[in-house]
Amino acid sequence: MCGFMFSSAKQLTAELQQGFDSLIHRGPDHQSLTVEPNGIWGFHRLSIMDLSSNGNQPFQHDGIQLICNGEVYNYEQLKAMLQSSYAFHSGSDCEVLIPLYQRVGFEIMMKMLDAEFAVVLVDGGEIWAGRDPIGIRPMFYGYDQQGCIAFASEAKALVPFCREVAPFPPGHYYHDGKFVCYNDIADPKTVSEQDVETIAQNLRAKLEAGVIKRLTADAPLGFLLSGGLDSSLVCAIAQKHSDKPIKTFAVGMDTDPIDLKYAKEVADFLGAEHTEVIMTKDDVLAALEKVIWHLETWDITTVRASIGMYLVCQYIRENTDLKVLLTGEVSDEIFGYKYTDFAPSAAAFQQEAQKRIRELYMYDVLRADRCLAANSLEARVPFGDIDFVDYAMRINPERKMNVYNKGKFLLRKAFEGLDYLPDSILYREKAAFSDAVGHSMVDHLKAYAQTQYSDEELAQAKDKYPYATPFTKESLLYRDIFEKFYPGRANWIKDFWMPNKAWEGCNVNDPSARVLVNYGDSGK
Repeated sequence: MCGFMFSSAKQLTAELQQGFDSLIHRGPDHQSLTVEPNGIWGFHRLSIMDLSSNGNQPFQHDGIQLICNGEVYNYEQLKAMLQSSYAFHSGSDCEVLIPLYQRVGFEIMMKMLDAEFAVVLVDGGEIWAGRDPIGIRPMFYGYDQQGCIAFASEAKALVPFCREVAPFPPGHYYHDGKFVCYNDIADPKTVSEQDVETIAQNLRAKLEAGVIKRLTADAPLGFLLSGGLDSSLVCAIAQKHSDKPIKTFAVGMDTDPIDLKYAKEVADFLGAEHTEVIMTKDDVLAALEKVIWHLETWDITTVRASIGMYLVCQYIRENTDLKVLLTGEVSDEIFGYKYTDFAPSAAAFQQEAQKRIRELYMYDVLRADRCLAANSLEARVPFGDIDFVDYAMRINPERKMNVYNKGKFLLRKAFEGLDYLPDSILYREKAAFSDAVGHSMVDHLKAYAQTQYSDEELAQAKDKYPYATPFTKESLLYRDIFEKFYPGRANWIKDFWMPNKAWEGCNVNDPSARVLVNYGDSGK
């Protein structure tokens, strides 16, 4: 996960320098901050492809400058197309972007990339910027007091000098003061009706392709393994295509971890080199403020789920040489959560999936990026593969609804009987990550919040925070910490991540699946 900052301003100020410095965790391998005639360019590099200085950014060619935090998975094909008219100087996948832009223009370039990316390009006086369709790579934009636009990987880099800061919308590009949607991946142009066997075969082929292309790196990589379906499938596919044991990592509380035993079962089955990271109540509470500073959110479920992820990534950073981790995010949004079992119709299920895909950049994808980037690691998200998501969203939602008495049935069916995973894992009930590290983690957070606020202070929250008003002492704690770092910036996040309260069985006041009547065996 690299980190960048660009401003169309002409003068480097102390505030700009402060913003740039705040991103060093994203890329400790090389720093560059230069003032050019067309703006100020800052880049913190985490070396993944071409570890030499040839891969340092920004890239420059024919008066065009570009910075990109991304992985371009089809760069070999693009390079083959471009090499007759452009002499490549590095093995960096991002070097293809300037010659591709010169060949086809910015909008078509956006549509040609099989990638996770956030990019800024300046050609003469024209500023272009773009973000991948899901928003796996982060980007914010803002305007300074003189009206100059700026872009950065995290909002904290823009806050010191921008009066307005907002998330750059995924699937959009910016040019000439306007944002244009080039790919709303949540809205399929067609919906196809196929039988379950055909769907399963296609899902398996596309997910395998999504994992395999993400195994390419010049830096060492590993895997976050919860023992749940999604991360286990990523690991199983990777191990089948690896000639040595993959390295897996699981995290759990010291008292009541749910996931650790399942993660070990998966790792043992795969023959992986497995590590368990144990966290305590003190670890959880000590990490809370750092996690919220990195996350730039006050959302309850995002904060909860980030603590374990942050701590396991901290362990990896301090005890290994790994730089890249594959994770299992994005599956739930496509195939359903525990609460989507209550969807009243196929249309409602599809609408909910579309909403979740469009908002991923504020919740699970944000969590994966920040927890890894905080520890100078890169996240790769196979379930966020563009071809996989596009296909999965085109499946008739009647097929994706839980009419099989088993959530995510199609995904499970895709790998059934093929020795990827034991049936006990393939058909294990889902447990949300913040619950599965151990119910005690959330209980400790709630108990701590209880000691910090009176009932009267909670009642006054609606006056203190009229936008996205905290409704529990835990949520008030998170909001107060957020406002300590980012006062008045709460609108970066649209709302609390919660089940769809309009559906029967989903009108709950806690985002945990624990409170749903269909939780069943998820916590066992």
